[in-house]
Amino acid sequence: MRQTLLIIIASFMCMLASAQDDGNYEYNKEFIWGVQKNTNGGLIGGFIFKKSKAINDRTFRTYGLELMNVKHPKEDKRVSPQSGNTYIFGKRYYLYSVRLQTGFERILFKKAPQQGVQILYGASIGPTIGLEAPYYVEVVNGAGDGIERVHYDPTKADADHSSGKIVGTGRLFQGLFRSNIVPGLNAKASMSFEFGTFKSNVTGFEVGLNFEAFPREICLIPVEHNQSIFTSAFITLFYGNRR
Repeated sequence: MRQTLLIIIASFMCMLASAQDDGNYEYNKEFIWGVQKNTNGGLIGGFIFKKSKAINDRTFRTYGLELMNVKHPKEDKRVSPQSGNTYIFGKRYYLYSVRLQTGFERILFKKAPQQGVQILYGASIGPTIGLEAPYYVEVVNGAGDGIERVHYDPTKADADHSSGKIVGTGRLFQGLFRSNIVPGLNAKASMSFEFGTFKSNVTGFEVGLNFEAFPREICLIPVEHNQSIFTSAFITLFYGNRR
């Protein structure tokens, strides 16, 4: 077991030494875009865009934009018995986060030309524009002969907002232009693993933690506990180019 462990450690050290072989792989600018999965989102949490500029041979100044859909941890997707369509029971608002970020990235291990992995760590901070957008559902109208879309309010006692009248969800982004704007702050720390066989292209993934705070609670589901501070772990798959 000891010999096996020593062999594994020695192999790992050789890989790191190879990754630090700079070769002809220097670059000054990088632009990437990616798709993120996080613990506060669905199958796709959102999209990221990031531009980096070299400060020196190992440190980069970064500027980022993230577009995220933040969900309540107790969202309950149900099926309407009348139509078979799904809707989120009790949801009153969406939260769309537009995050502007500035920060740095530092290279831990450089990538050799056409082989290996480049590993970086970084941190960023910036303002958030929170869009508290109304969640719409389709309900059977009062006459019972048509469908109308209403801003869902599970706290109302009238029949129009009862689960028996709901037949589906409203149109995608229907309430976006009726959003309440809630400013906030965000910060994140992460590590990136970059691959690719060409100097001008980059592919990889980023893992890390994100923190976001608003001056008041965001009312996603009125009948549940809501919060003003959101934390999440995330993984982002990205692609881009550099020069």
